[in-house]
Amino acid sequence: MTRELTDRTINDFGDQWTRYTENDGYYGSFELLADIFGPLLPVEELEGKNVAEIGSGSGRIVQMLLAAKAGHVTALEPSRAMAVLRANTRQDKEKITYLECRGDQLPPTPAQDIIVSIGVLHHIPDPKPVVAAAYRALVPGGKMLVWLYGNEGNGAYLAFVQPLRALSTRLPHWLLVPICKALNGLLAAYIWMARRMPVPLRRYMTEVIGRFSPEKRFLVIYDQLKPAYAKYYREHEARRLLEEAGFEDVTLHHRHGYSWTAVGKRPLHTEDAK
Repeated sequence: MTRELTDRTINDFGDQWTRYTENDGYYGSFELLADIFGPLLPVEELEGKNVAEIGSGSGRIVQMLLAAKAGHVTALEPSRAMAVLRANTRQDKEKITYLECRGDQLPPTPAQDIIVSIGVLHHIPDPKPVVAAAYRALVPGGKMLVWLYGNEGNGAYLAFVQPLRALSTRLPHWLLVPICKALNGLLAAYIWMARRMPVPLRRYMTEVIGRFSPEKRFLVIYDQLKPAYAKYYREHEARRLLEEAGFEDVTLHHRHGYSWTAVGKRPLHTEDAK
């Protein structure tokens, strides 16, 4: 069942990233990458480093990493979006290794200085093998950064979206689109309110999604409603995900009060991942 759900989620994202291929504006900016990293990993640490990204989709994060002057990026993407990823990053292809594989298939060599997975692990029913593969692929002292949907701070939102997902994950694209468009209109109204009063998720509305174009807001909604699997992590779950793989000095940042950025370090003297 887990494998079936994983395959379905991969197919969902392959369909999504071949339909929606553009990464323009704040949605694809270096500034947004710095916001995701938060205080845990200065983007300046990427300069000249070998960096792997697990779940590269249409290449948005790969482009951000290169904008941060990463020396080389290994981009993993298991879906048919690989063609979009290659097309969107072709101007920097000499700095990119493309691997059409799942995160748990990340090879241990060449060793990576930093591994990132942004908006991916919460869509994997069993992410432990992925984190274990990342651990093995890092140099001693290397770091892994993950960004995850958060449970804390999302109570009202989850009360709305989880019942909706019970239906939306089963809808065909043509039927889901008008629903997302209608919700996008409601989101625009909510952003307008957030700029004027202290509503829930105000910081996220004003500092992140409120800076996206209407087209990218639609995509965020679609991204929430279509994938077959999504988990909203509690703080202790996010921490345990890295610690159980062997990472040390695990630190978390409650980004804008609604999601978790987590960073762990592979010890200088290490054993195989647990």
